[in-house]
Amino acid sequence: MALVVFLLAYLVRRKLDAANAWSSERLWRSVFHSGSSVRAGSEAATWKGLIIITVPALLLAAGEWYLHVLGWRMAAYPLEFLLMVLLMGAPGWRPRLDVYRESWARGDMQAAWHHIRDSLPADEQGTAASPDEMHRVLSRTLMVSLFERFFLIAFWFVVGGIAAAFFARGVIALRDHWPQTAARPGFAALAEVVNWLPSRLLSFTFGVAGDLAGWMKEGKRVLFDVALKTDQVLMGAASAALTGYALDPERFSRIHPDEWADFGGRSLDAIRDLLNRSMLVWICVFALLVIAGVM
Repeated sequence: MALVVFLLAYLVRRKLDAANAWSSERLWRSVFHSGSSVRAGSEAATWKGLIIITVPALLLAAGEWYLHVLGWRMAAYPLEFLLMVLLMGAPGWRPRLDVYRESWARGDMQAAWHHIRDSLPADEQGTAASPDEMHRVLSRTLMVSLFERFFLIAFWFVVGGIAAAFFARGVIALRDHWPQTAARPGFAALAEVVNWLPSRLLSFTFGVAGDLAGWMKEGKRVLFDVALKTDQVLMGAASAALTGYALDPERFSRIHPDEWADFGGRSLDAIRDLLNRSMLVWICVFALLVIAGVM
């Protein structure tokens, strides 16, 4: 039944993302802002944010266990479905990417940058000195965002149930939205811990869902480098698993200069298709786990 809950939530979330609806970011921000007051000199403390996400996660775990003991496990599925719909999703990307694609095709790189700038992390907004770098920054941000809003939630839902999925998503939200900026590096470090295993599992999936031969040459290296961060793991594996230099704009422009105007759209399509195929692989693996009685 857990697989059915995830599939239904995933399909509904994709529809909501297409309609740019039901973003949970505002809810996370409002919760954190309402409980984030700290004394002067304690701005870097992370304990208060962790309590805000840990207490509900523990309550979810306890409620799930209690219903299982009573034999009413089915009663938890509607709540799990609703929470999964809220925890997953990245609404707002599609319209920005559509305008970015059109601007790139016209050769208007300034307009392309203007439309995607606010979607990038604050520390990345000043790094796009060229179209090549702009596209790499966008690709990296998009891939990490979709990983953390779908694959990360799916992984922890399978491993630890709705409580683990809630906690993992809460850590990402703390990193992005905690009002005290001095505490965010601590949350970012915890996010890397939460991301570590699922990001490497997804990087392996890129090889299965993409160009396996190319991934075997370059992408597999990221699996064995424990110090790489999430964005480095995903970009390295995806670049190796995609053909046609989809994540290497500089090399593409040298080899196919006449097709440069199409590069932005083709690259985004390649990323989208790779992630969609990878999710299909994960769903198939989940189904096999259900058949084997593991889930």
